[in-house]
Amino acid sequence: MNTMDVSAKAEIGSTRDSRFDILFEHVHIGPRIAKNRFYQPPHCNGMGGLRPQAHAAMRGMKAEGGWAVVNTEHCSIHPTSDLMPEVLHTLWDDGDIPPLALMCDAVHEHGALAGVQLAYAAYYNANKLTREVPMGPIARPVDGYFPVQVRAMDLQDIRNLRGWMRAASRRAVQAGFDIVNVDANFSTIAFQFLSPRNQRTDEYGGSLRNRARLLKELIEEAREGVRGECAVSVRLIIDELCGDVGLQVEDEGLAVIEMLCDLPDLWDVVVGTWADDSPTSRFAGENEHEPFVKRIKSVTKKPVVGVGRFTSPDTMASLIRRGILDMIGATRPSIADPFIPRKIEEGRYEDIRECIGCNICVSSHYMMANLRCTQNPTMGEEWRKGWHPEKMQPKASDKHVLVVGAGPAGLECARALGDRGYAVTLAEKSRQPGGRVTAESALPGLREWGRVRDWRVTQLQKMPNVRIYLESDLGVEDCLGLDVDHIVLATGSTWRRDGLGRLRNRPLENTSTLPILTPDDIMAGRSVSGSVVIYDEDHYYMGGVIAEKLVQMGCKVTLVTSAPEISAFSYNTLELPRVARRLDSLGVTVLTHHLLSGLDSQGPRFAHIHTGRAAEIAADAIVMLTARQSNDALYEPLLQAIGKEKRDRDISVSRIGDCLAPAAIYHAVYAGHRFAREFEEAIEEVPFRRERISLQSRD
Repeated sequence: MNTMDVSAKAEIGSTRDSRFDILFEHVHIGPRIAKNRFYQPPHCNGMGGLRPQAHAAMRGMKAEGGWAVVNTEHCSIHPTSDLMPEVLHTLWDDGDIPPLALMCDAVHEHGALAGVQLAYAAYYNANKLTREVPMGPIARPVDGYFPVQVRAMDLQDIRNLRGWMRAASRRAVQAGFDIVNVDANFSTIAFQFLSPRNQRTDEYGGSLRNRARLLKELIEEAREGVRGECAVSVRLIIDELCGDVGLQVEDEGLAVIEMLCDLPDLWDVVVGTWADDSPTSRFAGENEHEPFVKRIKSVTKKPVVGVGRFTSPDTMASLIRRGILDMIGATRPSIADPFIPRKIEEGRYEDIRECIGCNICVSSHYMMANLRCTQNPTMGEEWRKGWHPEKMQPKASDKHVLVVGAGPAGLECARALGDRGYAVTLAEKSRQPGGRVTAESALPGLREWGRVRDWRVTQLQKMPNVRIYLESDLGVEDCLGLDVDHIVLATGSTWRRDGLGRLRNRPLENTSTLPILTPDDIMAGRSVSGSVVIYDEDHYYMGGVIAEKLVQMGCKVTLVTSAPEISAFSYNTLELPRVARRLDSLGVTVLTHHLLSGLDSQGPRFAHIHTGRAAEIAADAIVMLTARQSNDALYEPLLQAIGKEKRDRDISVSRIGDCLAPAAIYHAVYAGHRFAREFEEAIEEVPFRRERISLQSRD
């Protein structure tokens, strides 16, 4: 076997580079002092008020990792602003204080400031739980497809809203918050009044001063509510990215900050909608928003925080040094690595688990499930499973583990087992580690996904108890010939080409001579030309990036999907509109609502998913994205060989990741980590803690 160079444990710097000292200066935020310039902005997480202990533990982990300010997500101030079934927070009455106090306590335990994002949704909410009539600046239907209409707020409604903000701010102080954030983000009432799309004709519409009136009043009410006991910040969209019909930074965006510059204690600036403010790495790099925020410090003396998926300490320090930002806002990076500030402070830059910008974290919000992350498998499991991103329990024995396959599951499994202290042998049949991550990161827009591989390889190279062998295609006898006690198969999966998938539980009958390809063929460099049809039942990113790749190869591409949208799951990762625009710009023809019904001498035949109406598309080749098949050919033969032979030691076998059940990369990383955590540990019948509703009578 060809061994990968594994050196002795690398030297870890004990102190940070002086270039980064500026990141650890104190920042005054009204009556509070942030211990450094690292700021975790508000972000959703699928836990919120429904799972407050999990939420508190997750936020507390950020504080332990060195973040100076840790915020909640959207926290509704009144029942007429109900976003259920989305899992968020509320401060509707005093009964909502204890769940949020849990978070404050967890954050304060590590010397950080706790902030709450007080918000009143407008247009975005149909009040599905409360059944209250939603309100907004003007009368119009709610966003989406729910058959409910918003009514225009009158002056008494606005007075009521001001009172709700004041009361919620007071409750926030009682919960223990240090910062009350008045939200003027894309879905909130303050911004909907501020936007030029506000068509009111009274004192709350028309001129910028009139449209900014409600935001000014809500800031004043928050100040009245906190009574100087904590800071008041504002989260504000400075550019809607929709041209003349919306707010633009060089026009009214800067002007509104200048107009209200002295009212808040901190400005937390946002660009566009959530999808604009948190673009994936496929469509935007680090610090994309600098052109929009670079002049804000010229119109306010208050601290300014902005975001840009910051993972580089050099970029962070540069923004502070050049006077563009006062604090580094990092949401997704703080999820991928809650300990970024500590690692920079300790000079452990190579240990930073860099965000890959895939937005799987965002999808958790839409799934109403605990936050998850491709890079950080412990995210969302801090309370539920007691997992810590930087600490592993010690090994339970001196057993030696063989991990076959160095894809995302195998790399994480070997790393986490090695961190526990086990002797680990990691064998990979290819010339380089990474498996599907290495292959997929070579596709258009996915380069940063290689960080999943790179961070784990870097950590493994520091572990003298882990040996990595490349170009080692192990068979049954090879595995059993090694001096190991347990074999973990992390051999991945292969895309099917027979049509079996979500809509077909048996292979497709094929009488065609048409070349049938898979993403594996394209990633392996197989040549293809002419008109190519991609049939996508995967519904995530692969159909779109394969289409891009084929266009780069000179093909004429038609993307057909059974879903109502191309790359439908990417709605949950905030990418769907960008995917559509990208494919349109490349000349890719798109056909939705169609399933592949046959392959014959005429080529591929399709049928409308609802009506059955037939459609034919001329093609020189077809690329199938229907399902993947586990590469588990070693599993049964290993079990049989172990059962037939009597050996001096017991050998057990497990499958993890795609080898067990194909899924997204974040599933594979989680599977590898989970195996390592649970190896030789007693596992309860329900392998995680649950937060249960306590039944009690209402007074």
